[in-house]
This record gives sequence, C-alpha cells and structure tokens, in this order.
Amino acid sequence: MEADPDARDFTLNYEGGSLTMPLGNLKDIFGDDFEDLSPDPVDTKVTVSQQTRVRVIGGSSTTILPYTYTYKQWPTSESSNSAAGKVCIFKWKDSDGDWQGRVTGSMADLGSYLNSKSPKTINFRTERGTKYGPFKKDS
Repeated sequence: MEADPDARDFTLNYEGGSLTMPLGNLKDIFGDDFEDLSPDPVDTKVTVSQQTRVRVIGGSSTTILPYTYTYKQWPTSESSNSAAGKVCIFKWKDSDGDWQGRVTGSMADLGSYLNSKSPKTINFRTERGTKYGPFKKDS
C-alpha cells in the first residue's frame, strides 16, 4: 500500500525561518494552490575578493583577481530534530483539534508570515505554553 503524500512532513521556508508539518495540514491552512508550496530559487550573487595563492608550499604565489558569480539558491532548512526547530502546537479554523509542527527562527517572524499569508485564522503555542495569534491575512 502506498503512503499518503499529504501525511509526509513538508518544510515551508519564509523570511526569517521555516515551518515543518504534514503537507496536508499546510494545504488545509493555505490552500492546494499556495505559491509557497512550490517555491522558486532566488538568484544569489557572491563576490570573491582579491587574494594570493601558493600552489606548492615554498613556491611562488599567484594573485587571483576579484570576481563575482551568481547561482540559484533553492530554499534550505535544518534536517535533524535538534536543529529543526522548536515544537509548536497549531490550531486553525476547521482544524479538528491541535496539530504539531516545528518552527525555526523567531516566533515573531512566523507570526508576521502567517499574518501576511494565511487565509484562515490560525493560532499557535510553544511547548512551554506561550500563545501566539490569532493571525489571518487581510482579504
């Protein structure tokens, strides 16, 4: 029997952090067509400064001139449970109870993200009991 893809954990990256929970929950909160569920890469520019290099110890040095390059940076996040964030409990309109997720970054950044993106009213609390919300995108 095949596993339900909506039951698998999905990490949603946003400015300042990430939220990991089952994909079905994220679809229920944001909708099936939510653009952040299929993110695009960001063009990232890297500047390398001038430096000298020695190919063989004791040999002559070569000057490397400064240069710049650009690459596509896809969203990333931590993967181990200890680094994957704080456990938070979420409840949203029609959620039929509480749901667990993991949050990296500050709770204020998550609140700002939810307030700008969530079409449903959503609240969450940390494992320690601090409550946040309600959050909902203005229509």
